[in-house]
Amino acid sequence: MRRFLFSLFLVGLSLPAAAAPCGNSAAGFDAWKADFATTAQRAGVGQRGLQALASARYATGTIAADRNQKSFRYSLEKFMQIRGAATIVRQGRQRKARDARFYDALEKRFGVPAGVIIAIHGMETGFGGFMGDSAVVSAIVTLAYDCRRSDFFIPHALGALQLVDKGSITATTRGAKHGELGHTQFLPGNALKYGVDANGDGRVDFYDQSDALASTAHYLRQKGWQPGQPYHKGTHNYRVLKEWNAASVYQESLAIMGAQIDG
Repeated sequence: MRRFLFSLFLVGLSLPAAAAPCGNSAAGFDAWKADFATTAQRAGVGQRGLQALASARYATGTIAADRNQKSFRYSLEKFMQIRGAATIVRQGRQRKARDARFYDALEKRFGVPAGVIIAIHGMETGFGGFMGDSAVVSAIVTLAYDCRRSDFFIPHALGALQLVDKGSITATTRGAKHGELGHTQFLPGNALKYGVDANGDGRVDFYDQSDALASTAHYLRQKGWQPGQPYHKGTHNYRVLKEWNAASVYQESLAIMGAQIDG
């Protein structure tokens, strides 16, 4: 019996410590963060990112928003009305005319027409009018901890911490309820991977309009956008819009508004 118990003890020594479990309340958040810090270190997160993780707070507003996403269940007409599609199109046409050189250069470089980029910009933040009031790191770390979609958000939480390391954001940078950031509301993992320094200042800043819009065009191109091809419903490029937002009502709204802006 003693030999058997000793064998079990040796097996126990060889097993890794159990990871802190996900949760559906704030109760286990601090323990999970402490465990996640090890994962973050292994992923290459540095000291600044780890400090941001340590200071992250459980975001109750983010959890409430995640449980109550009603707008994507509306009809197309209702969704476009709520999102202010007519205003986006009207202002979008003005923006395209005013900054024609910028949008022409963007399309030449990435192949994505102005209408699509402008429609995304208008839909996401009202052309930068409101980019969110939630702490990005706390929001995305909370979603990584939350059991509902932990696997989806963990890479974005790591991305957010790496963005802190790079100086693109800080532990207190504000964004949307789900941790999206900047003019077009990039999820942090996508921001890290597809960010473009369009203004040439040596830093990717999603709160700079040029960087954010160029990054958006780059993202769509990397996801399979075909330059010079249509993007109305049923086309290849329409399906690429799903990579930006999986809700069908959102895709269709973008395609309609983009076409109207492009004229």
